[in-house]
Amino acid sequence: MDNKMFCFQCEQTAGCSGCTGNAGVCGKDASTAKLQDELTGALIGLVKTCGSNPKTENTDRIIIEGLFTTITNVNFNNQTLQDMIDKVHSEKNIISPGCSACEARCGNTDDYDMNEIWNADADIRSLKSLILFGVRGMAAYAYHAMVLGYTDDTVNEFFYKALSYISFDLDESQLLPVVMEVGEVNLKCMELLDKANTTSYGNPSPVKVTLNVEKGPFIVVTGHDLKDLELLLEQTKDKGINIYTHGEMLPAHAYPKLNKYPHLKGNFGTAWQNQQKEFDAIPGAVLFTTNCLMPVKKSYEDRVFTTEVVSYPQMVHIGEDKDFTPVINKALELGGYKEDQHRTGINGGEYVMTGFGHSAVLSVADKVIEGVKNGSISHFFLVGGCDGARPGRNYYTEFVKKTPAESIILTLACGKYRFNDLELGDIDGLPRIMDMGQCNDAYSAIKVAIALAEAFECEVNELPLSMVLSWYEQKAVCILLTLLHLGIKNILLGPTLPAFISPNVLKILVENYAIAPISTPEEDLKKILGN
Repeated sequence: MDNKMFCFQCEQTAGCSGCTGNAGVCGKDASTAKLQDELTGALIGLVKTCGSNPKTENTDRIIIEGLFTTITNVNFNNQTLQDMIDKVHSEKNIISPGCSACEARCGNTDDYDMNEIWNADADIRSLKSLILFGVRGMAAYAYHAMVLGYTDDTVNEFFYKALSYISFDLDESQLLPVVMEVGEVNLKCMELLDKANTTSYGNPSPVKVTLNVEKGPFIVVTGHDLKDLELLLEQTKDKGINIYTHGEMLPAHAYPKLNKYPHLKGNFGTAWQNQQKEFDAIPGAVLFTTNCLMPVKKSYEDRVFTTEVVSYPQMVHIGEDKDFTPVINKALELGGYKEDQHRTGINGGEYVMTGFGHSAVLSVADKVIEGVKNGSISHFFLVGGCDGARPGRNYYTEFVKKTPAESIILTLACGKYRFNDLELGDIDGLPRIMDMGQCNDAYSAIKVAIALAEAFECEVNELPLSMVLSWYEQKAVCILLTLLHLGIKNILLGPTLPAFISPNVLKILVENYAIAPISTPEEDLKKILGN
């Protein structure tokens, strides 16, 4: 690639091949894309420095924070990207003082030129992209766990290994095991985050969440970071401000220590890609805690606030002191709606449910197992993943609508907004749609699948369980690699296959794991159910 922008890490990349113009489909411009590449190259230089020098107590955090910053729809701010690059360089100089000024420089710890990947052989580029994008997604999970005080040495050390391997001159046979190792370590990382969330806030339990918005001042909290939500809830107690979740923050309602706040009222809107419409002239403040930020429209730019690694030019950023006073004051100033707002989901439903994590589902495992044995439950479908704006994602709504009445739909991440307000009834008191939580709660789905396989004394692939997944960004990549690491086969993936997977790498995935693209709901259900 030349000096023009090149990015193909998300599902909506231009032409299903790569964004190469002045701006990406996500809204970042070429200069931002270039800085994200420079940040990644600086991170690789930092981990190579640590190969022969001891890291500091800050190095792990800097690596994780830097990787998280490069995820799609996280950071559109060139200044904060440059600040992050400077932080990486400063850390490298602390670890190895004077290295960059050495008269006999070896060059071994120089920043890596990402064009070495983008210009590489298609299969090498594909495998290195899987490693890079996978650890970017995993870094987000490690970051969320870290802010709650939970870390894991195996997870942290793997970031160093993965970034180092990206810079090495290796062939396919040497890179493929590292690709699969991303999935293995990400399983441990998701387990770590599950422990952090449940220890901090309790085990999620099923809860019905209204989509209505009450009159008066309010704040919408979007993203994934439960700690930020907790801090905001504490700071808004007794201030006459209601708090609403949005997007991937919906599952927060299921955690007992968050649900106890009476001013955590409901869920506002749907998935991330609808925010420019749903936030248009909104009479409330919006706090972005993690990724899923889109370019901000003028009609609501004065009421958007960011925190953690999220950043957008001219938006007020809440720093490490976590003083949400600017957000609170803006909500009070705007005053909210004058009357209660009756709102519905995409399909007209008035509420959604969440909280069916592994603890909740396994607590009724006997009922589930009996349902399978007596035939009242014929099949399980895991229909979930990232949502997005590309045409064709209505497939997931139609798929769920057409599933047999005796089947259970497990779901997670923001893809569920396509269908989670549907009223599909229940089976022996179990709702047919069970939202397991955020994308990282794929760990819950894995635990449930393993428990069912043990109960029926079979392999997971022998269960009446099918996975129909949607993807958008890099967290979906590491989750997919985790499923492949576990040997899960026959996954249907859509709405398109990743542009960074070369034909030869795709052939490996098809031959070893029978992964396939979605087609039509009718054809895919026929193939799954054998009728």
